[in-house]
Amino acid sequence: MQTIHAPWRIGYILSPKGKGCFLCVKRTRGYKRRHYILRETDACYVMLNKYPYSAAHVMVVPKRHIADLDCFEPDELLDFITLTRDAARILKKAVGAQGLNLGANLGKAAGAGLEEHFHFHIVPRWNADHNFMPVLGKTYVLPEYLADTYERLLPFFE
Repeated sequence: MQTIHAPWRIGYILSPKGKGCFLCVKRTRGYKRRHYILRETDACYVMLNKYPYSAAHVMVVPKRHIADLDCFEPDELLDFITLTRDAARILKKAVGAQGLNLGANLGKAAGAGLEEHFHFHIVPRWNADHNFMPVLGKTYVLPEYLADTYERLLPFFE
């Protein structure tokens, strides 16, 4: 049997689960690096997902704590979709993604882990990128530490 190590998961397992919204980022010294924020605009930001489904899995998040598409102001929505387009373009170039899964889960019934703060996932994909592990073993194997992915992607987003 082969052992697969995923040491970044222990931080999540052992961390106290706060009651606050983990997507509402406090802009304190070093917040971008601490939250893996790759780009920030007036209304939104792109950040790495700390518990990704694949390498370079990012989320596009409105700064304002809103739960649904209907809550966006027109300028926020334009900023959000423009940033989503830009992030998708960057991921294709930066990591050579052959495809992308884009999506949001609206409501608990749709699988939303955080219903109160709308966000969009962009998951890079490559031909034959998943084997039996996620299908049968319900385990994702990532080839790179999150902090290393952040450092590799950051120049593309600046």
